[in-house]
Amino acid sequence: MQLNLQISGSGAPLIIMHGLFGTLLNWSGQIKALSEHFTVYAVDLRNHGRSPHTDSTSYPLMADDIIELMDQQGLASAHILGHSMGGKVAMQLAMNHPQRVDKLVIVDIAPVQYPNHHNDVFAGLNAVQLNSLKSRTEADQQLAQFIEELSVRQFLLTNLYRTQEKQFAWRMNLPVLEACYDEISKPPSGPAFEKPVLFIKGENSDYITADYRDQILSLFPQAEYRMIQGTGHWPHAEKASIFTRLVLNYLLK
Repeated sequence: MQLNLQISGSGAPLIIMHGLFGTLLNWSGQIKALSEHFTVYAVDLRNHGRSPHTDSTSYPLMADDIIELMDQQGLASAHILGHSMGGKVAMQLAMNHPQRVDKLVIVDIAPVQYPNHHNDVFAGLNAVQLNSLKSRTEADQQLAQFIEELSVRQFLLTNLYRTQEKQFAWRMNLPVLEACYDEISKPPSGPAFEKPVLFIKGENSDYITADYRDQILSLFPQAEYRMIQGTGHWPHAEKASIFTRLVLNYLLK
C-alpha cells in the first residue's frame, strides 16, 4: 500500500488522518500551523483522496497501512492525530502497535459502535449523474435533493474531479465505502493503550457523550478531554486557532 502523502515542516513526526469522505486537503490550515513545530505527515487513507482504491476497508487494514507508511519513511514512532474515522484508525493503530505511537490525539470520535447516519449521504452521492454532469453547480443541485446542509455538500464535493477524459468522477471509492460501511461503523478493538491520549470534542457534536466515558477509559486509561465551545464535528476547521493551541499544548508539554 502506497498511501498518498504530504510532508511538511521539521521536528518530531506527527501523522494526521482525515475522516470518512475526507482527504488530507481538509487539514491544510492545521498542516501549515503544526508544521512550524513538527514534521507533519498528512495522508489520504485507502479508498480516499489520491490513495489507492482497494476492495476492502477496515480499521485493522487502515492501521496496517499507516505502519507500512511509517516503515517506508523510517519512523520508529510518531505522534498520531486522527479525526472521526481517522480517529478510529489512530486508536486501532495505538492498540495494535503501542510502541510506534508517542502521543495520541483523537478528534470528535469515540471507540464505540455508531448507528448508520450516512444513508442520505450515500443516496445523494449515488444520485449524482456523473456521466452527464456539466458542472459542480449541477452536482450540488443533485446532492441538495438528499442533503440539506450546504456545508456538508461543499465538503463532499471536494471529492469531485475531472478525469483525463474530462469526465467527472469521485476521488473516493464510493462503492467500497458503502459496501464496507458496517466495518467503518464498528469500534476499534484490542488491548488498552496505556500512553497519554487527548480527546477533543466539539461542543455541539454528539460523537462523544458522557455515555461513552467508561468505554473510552477502559481502552485509554490516560485519556484527557478538552471541549471547544461553539463547534460541531469539525472543531479543527470551525475554530482553527483554538484547536491548534490545544494540540500544541498537549504534544509539546
